[in-house]
Amino acid sequence: MQSKILSRRDLDFLLYEWLHVETLTERERFADHSADTFNAAIDTCERIAVDLFAPHNKKSDQNEPHFDGTAVHMIADVKVALDAFSAAGLMAAGQDFDNGGMQLPCVVEKAGFAYFKGANVGTSSYPFLTIGNANTLMKCGTPEQIETFVKPMLTGRFFGTMCLSEPQAGSSLSDIVTRAEPQADGSYRLTGNKMWISAGEHELAENIVHLVLAKVPGPDGKLIPGVKGISLFIVPKMLVNADGTLGERNDVVLAGLNHKMGYRGTTNCLLNFGEGKFTPQGKAGAIGYLVGTVHKGLANMFHMMNEARIGVGLGAVMLGYTGYLHALDYARNRPQGRAPQAKDPAMPQLPIIEHTDVRRMLLAQKSYVEGGLALALYCSKLVDDERTAAPDERRRATLLLDILTPIAKSWPSQWCLEANNLAIQVHGGYGYTREYNVEQFYRDNRLNPIHEGTHGIQGLDLLGRKVAMQDGAALQALCAEVKQTVERANAVPSLAAHAGALQAAWQRIVTVTATLHAAGDLNRTLANASLYLEAFGHAVVAWIWLEQALLAVGKEPSHDADFYRGKLQACLYFYQWELPKITAQLDLLASLDTTTLDMQDAWF
Repeated sequence: MQSKILSRRDLDFLLYEWLHVETLTERERFADHSADTFNAAIDTCERIAVDLFAPHNKKSDQNEPHFDGTAVHMIADVKVALDAFSAAGLMAAGQDFDNGGMQLPCVVEKAGFAYFKGANVGTSSYPFLTIGNANTLMKCGTPEQIETFVKPMLTGRFFGTMCLSEPQAGSSLSDIVTRAEPQADGSYRLTGNKMWISAGEHELAENIVHLVLAKVPGPDGKLIPGVKGISLFIVPKMLVNADGTLGERNDVVLAGLNHKMGYRGTTNCLLNFGEGKFTPQGKAGAIGYLVGTVHKGLANMFHMMNEARIGVGLGAVMLGYTGYLHALDYARNRPQGRAPQAKDPAMPQLPIIEHTDVRRMLLAQKSYVEGGLALALYCSKLVDDERTAAPDERRRATLLLDILTPIAKSWPSQWCLEANNLAIQVHGGYGYTREYNVEQFYRDNRLNPIHEGTHGIQGLDLLGRKVAMQDGAALQALCAEVKQTVERANAVPSLAAHAGALQAAWQRIVTVTATLHAAGDLNRTLANASLYLEAFGHAVVAWIWLEQALLAVGKEPSHDADFYRGKLQACLYFYQWELPKITAQLDLLASLDTTTLDMQDAWF
C-alpha cells in the first residue's frame, strides 16, 4: 500500500540519483556510514512516524492542549510518540558519536525527519525545536553549558525552545524590552514577557531549556536601542544543580496558551519571566546564563533561526505532500461523472482522476511538493558541504545557503499551502469537512507563511541584503549553478526549450535586481520585495525541476518508466504553467511601481 505521508521512491530519487548522498561517506565525518546505514535510519523514522505519530494527528487537533492554571495537559499519545523518538536516538541523529549521536549527514537527518513533519506536525515540533536549540548551544555555548543543558536534550530528558518575540514587538526584535540584570555570580536575572513561544510549557520532559533574547542595561540602567543591544541567554524552567540533578523551579511562568487555527498539538505560549511567582534564591527575576558574549545575541540566535527557517519550509512541504497523496488516493478511488463525450447515463462513472481538471490540480500539487522537497533537501546537503567539504566548496555552500534560505522558508510556505488548497478542491465537499484529513493539513500549513519570519520579512532579507551582499557574490554563485544546468539541458533536445526559458528568466532577474538597487531610494527598492521573493522563488524551483528532468529523460523505457514520466510531466507543467507567471511580476518590479508605497492610511 502506497504511503500517504511521503513517496519513498521520490525520496530515494532525490537522495541517491540527484544529490548522490552516498558520496558523503568519502568524507571523514561520515566514513563509518553507507547507503545501508542511511536507509536504516530513514526506515526507523518512517516506522515510528507511521506507528506512533500519524495515529494521533487528528486526535491532538481535536483535543488541543489546555492549561488549568497550574499545568498544561495534552493527550497521552504525544509523550508516547516522543519517548519513542528519543529512545531511538533521533534527538542526536546529527551529533558526534562522542556525544551519543549517529553522526548522520544533515541531508539524511532531514530526510528522515520529513516523515515526522508529514505524519504529525504538531507533535514533531517538540523535537524540532529541541534539536535546533541543542545545535545552537553546541556552536555558541561553553563546555559547561553543553554538559548541563545540551546533553540532556540529546537524550530527550530536556526539551528546548526559542524565545524571541514579545507582545509589543512581534517580529521587530529591535523593540524587545526583556531585561537581563547581571549578578555577582556571573548569572543574570531576566524580567519581561515573551509571546508566541512554541513548546514553551508542557509536561513532556523533565525540563525545558529556553533560549531567550534580552537586553543587558548599560551603566545608566537604560537598555541599548536596536538590535545591537540584544544578548542571548539560557533560561531553564527548572534550575540544574552542579551534579546534574534538578533543583528548584525557575521564575518562568505560563501566562496563557494561544488558541490557534491549526498546528494545535504544539503549545503556543505567553511566558512571563521574573513575574515573582517563583523567586529562586529569594531574588526577583528568572535566572539565566549568557550564551556567547554580551550584545552578540542575535548573531548567535540566527544559528537556530536559519536552521528553523529551512525546517519550516520542510514542514510546509510535508503538509503539502501528505495532502497531495491523500488527494491522489481519493481521486483514484472516487467514482463521479463521465467523460464529456459520454452521453449515456447508464455508463459507469469514472474515477475522478480521469477528469482533466482533477489531473490539472493533482499535477500542480505534484510540481509544488516534489519541487519543494527537492529544494529543502538541496539546502540540507549544502549544510553538509559547508561543514565537511573542501574549503572552496565550503565557501560556495555558504553563499548558496545565504541566498536560498529565504526561498527555502517562504516558497514552500506559499505554494505547498496552495497544494493543500487544491487537495481540498479535489475532495470537493468532503474536503471541507473534518471527517477528511485535508482540511486539517490546510489549517496546519497556514502557520508556515507567518512564523520564523513572514513572507514580507523574507522578501526584505532577500532583496535588501542577500542578493547585494559581498557585491552580489551569493547571487553570482547561484547564477553559476543555474548556468551549468542550462548548459547540460541545452544538449538534450527535449529539454532545450526549458533551458532557454530558464536562462531568460535568470538573466531577467539579474537585470531587474540591478534596476531595483539603482533606484536611489530604499523605499522604492524594497516596496515590492515580496513580489521579488515570489518571482525569485519560482525561478529557483524551475531550476530544480530542470535538474530532476535531466535525470529522468531517457529513463522512460526502464522498469520504473511511470515514475520518470511523472517527473518529466511535472517539469513540463512547471515550465508551461508556473514559470511564465514571473514575466509579469518582473515587468512590474522593473517599472519601480509605487502603487502600494504611495497608498495612504486615510484612503482605505
